[in-house]
Amino acid sequence: MSVTSVLRGAHLARRLVQLYVGLALYGASSALLVRAGLGLEPWGVLHQGLSERSGLSIGVVSIVVGAVVLLLWIPIRQRPGLGTVSNVFVIGIAMDGTLALVPAVHGVAARIALMVAGVVLNGVATGLYIAARFGPGPRDGLMTGLHRRTGRSIRLVRTLIEVAVVVTGFALGGSLGVGTVVYALAIGPLAQFFLRLFAVGGEPTDEGTSGSGPAAGTDGPAREDRRTVGDGPRGGEASAPGEASVPARGRSAASGSPGRGTRVTGRTPGRAILPR
Repeated sequence: MSVTSVLRGAHLARRLVQLYVGLALYGASSALLVRAGLGLEPWGVLHQGLSERSGLSIGVVSIVVGAVVLLLWIPIRQRPGLGTVSNVFVIGIAMDGTLALVPAVHGVAARIALMVAGVVLNGVATGLYIAARFGPGPRDGLMTGLHRRTGRSIRLVRTLIEVAVVVTGFALGGSLGVGTVVYALAIGPLAQFFLRLFAVGGEPTDEGTSGSGPAAGTDGPAREDRRTVGDGPRGGEASAPGEASVPARGRSAASGSPGRGTRVTGRTPGRAILPR
């Protein structure tokens, strides 16, 4: 077995660990926001509302909704990756598991602390999960697919989807509050920071260097995720709340100052998808 094969195996192992740790932490962070009782992230509002109406646990509802959204990929011709399918199940299971372990809290100070912990942990989870590059989550893939099919901006498509989700969830009894606002304002900067922190380089080559560009060690959906989004969580558009950028490694800007006749190969900040 060559050194390169060993390095590639270690590279894949790291990405897999990062993917599943990120998804598990995402479910745990969503559970902390539920226990805080100060408002959930947009899709969490819908999950909680459906949970209240159906009698199913919020984790099970998350799995069902994720599966239904994944079916909507078929008409818009999106292709799921390992991360996409894993997202559907791991987040819901981790969410119910965390809710079973973390008791309800009382007192404003304790609830605020739990809310802050949930938002920060969600940013960490987002950075781990997306940077592993195994494909977008079902909700993000729906957004990017509609963006590609309709030609509408990521910002507009994301806003319309999440407004519809929040309004429906709130009408069903989901929790909408200060936590929802804090999440919307904080998740973009947090995700961008942790995406850079946990970025995984390309696979080692026979020359002992890392492959460059989004194709290195990445499947189709993951490449699209890194190119077009920002939802995802959500060129030249300002970053919406919840948007962050996946840092490029092994790329450099074209010579000369960015301007007419000059093409910059690095990605524009604020254009990468969040994992829901």
